[in-house]
Amino acid sequence: MKLTIVIVNYNVKYFLEQCLHSVIKACTKLDVEIWVVDNNSVDGSVDMVQQKFPGINIIANSDNNGFSKANNQAIVISSGEYVLLLNPDTVVEEDTFTKVIGFMDTHPDAGALGVKMIDGSGKFLPESKRGLPTYDVAFYKIFGLSALFPKSKTFGKYHLGFLDENKIHQVDILAGAFMLLRRKALDKSGLLDEDFFMYGEDIDLSYRILKSGYKNYYFPETRIIHYKGESTKRSSVNYVFVFYNAMIIFAQKHFSKSNASLFSFLIRIAIYLRAFTALLSRFIEFAFLPILDFALVYTGIYFMKKYWSSNFSIHYPEIFLFVAVPVYCLIWIISIFFSGGYDLPIKPARIVRGIFTGTILILIIYALLPEELRFSRALILLGAFWASAIIISSRLIINLFSKKFTLAEETRKRLIIVGNDEEGNRVLSLLKLSETTHHFIGFVKTSSTEEVVKTSPEYSKYFLGKADRLQELIEVYGIDEIIFCGKDVSSQEIISFMSLTSATNVEYKIAPPESLFIIGSSSVDDPGELYIIDINSINKKVNKRNKRFIDIVMSLFLLVICPLFIFTQRNGIEFIKNIFRVLSGKVSWVGYAGKTIMLPKIKTGILNPLDSLHSKINDDLTINRLNSLYAKDYRVYTDLNIIRKGWRNLGRLTVR
Repeated sequence: MKLTIVIVNYNVKYFLEQCLHSVIKACTKLDVEIWVVDNNSVDGSVDMVQQKFPGINIIANSDNNGFSKANNQAIVISSGEYVLLLNPDTVVEEDTFTKVIGFMDTHPDAGALGVKMIDGSGKFLPESKRGLPTYDVAFYKIFGLSALFPKSKTFGKYHLGFLDENKIHQVDILAGAFMLLRRKALDKSGLLDEDFFMYGEDIDLSYRILKSGYKNYYFPETRIIHYKGESTKRSSVNYVFVFYNAMIIFAQKHFSKSNASLFSFLIRIAIYLRAFTALLSRFIEFAFLPILDFALVYTGIYFMKKYWSSNFSIHYPEIFLFVAVPVYCLIWIISIFFSGGYDLPIKPARIVRGIFTGTILILIIYALLPEELRFSRALILLGAFWASAIIISSRLIINLFSKKFTLAEETRKRLIIVGNDEEGNRVLSLLKLSETTHHFIGFVKTSSTEEVVKTSPEYSKYFLGKADRLQELIEVYGIDEIIFCGKDVSSQEIISFMSLTSATNVEYKIAPPESLFIIGSSSVDDPGELYIIDINSINKKVNKRNKRFIDIVMSLFLLVICPLFIFTQRNGIEFIKNIFRVLSGKVSWVGYAGKTIMLPKIKTGILNPLDSLHSKINDDLTINRLNSLYAKDYRVYTDLNIIRKGWRNLGRLTVR
């Protein structure tokens, strides 16, 4: 066996499928074995691999064993002369494996090799080549000197910015996203250190290969796309602690005691600085706008009350300003939250919808209160108008100064599809089914397509030109987004074009063959949009939030009335248990019927779409369609309707 490829996967099913399509193309005429090690994903990754790639070896772990241990599981039972560690969020060129194996065969001193990596927008990823993170290199990195002077031979050692990214170099450290290892070097240096759960294991292994007498090479004559940031959220506090603690483990393992202590001291400073930054960022993201809205709305009603009191001689007790108005503000803010008004990018329509819903709720509560607590219906209505005006105005002002809280663009992105007739039309229909709001401009043929090939009337109607004129077509039609058909366009062509136009603001996505999704990432920090048939609605943040809200409210309501309601249930004891299971978040009142594969993972449901029907359905095809409709067209009313029709089964025993 010439090559063993090991891919460790954790909850990135769509990226994994795209990766495997590119890997299989690159394995042509090579003696290769492919191993996928799944660390207990809950998104259906294992089922997808078994169904779509039956020839691939898969290890399905029942726990998340971490990156190092999962790789070792496959390495010890593999037989390749070379072992490639490959991330699932990557796309390789068709000749990548041929080129890297050819280099290793002619360079017996090479123990490991890494390639040139670009992100989903075509930009070079500097971690493709790195220096050893000694304490001085770590110091320059932590305090930003490496970012200020990336080309400096002193300050730029972390990413070796002074080395030409387009030339072959000997380097200290390679990235675990694509790390080709000579089996003999691996036998001599040892497997991945399982003390590193995630991060740092590539640094440790690279260094041990150097110490065992081999060299590490950066090889830019082939490239991969690395959708970095998909498996982990790099801005989280947890990422900060895991990553930097991995650096401490490395220092304690390989540096002298004094140097390790100094290194650990620097790293701990970095942990506190980055953790504080991460917490501040999360606070700004989640709490800044609600707090600002509360203050602005409360201030406005305060001055309205003063004006109303002085001009209409109406006395308002202290309870109005210190209890009633804060409650009004909270109801409006909570309603905006559940309406999606705080989701990014910000949409004013959601804010208005939230305030309208909150106002209705306030007026209903107001009508039920005793006379002495009904202060002013007029101020409630005026407050609602004020809240709408001031909150939307504040967003417009913030939008001028901050990219973090940008408003949703009213204009639709101008999109073209690069692919031939059959696949191009399939991708276009997929876009329509996923209910995207893009403005489709037209099709672009692949450069290799012969002119004599006939096309359908639909394709001919929207045909713009061939791919060799893609740069010109982008400029002429003002294109914002390009979707490449993976079946018709080679990974090499896609990567070449992305690299060529990386300075533009065009976003890129790839539609794998025979798949119901289009996936891409515009940058390291922005995963971009994911278009999937049948699951557009239930994947939205606002619907996930509303579904959980309905679960909690319904559970509390049933808990109050359960002394009366329990006698209507087929299983009263299980009904009580289910209330607390739903409250704890273990299950939901409504979920899918039976087992699903190509739908997003949601909590197990006590009820399901079948409970809304009078007739009994047993065939899998109908059940799958009902599940798909539930996922695609999800509304809060859908859950309430299923609960209403299936209320006698709320004590059903759930299987998790």
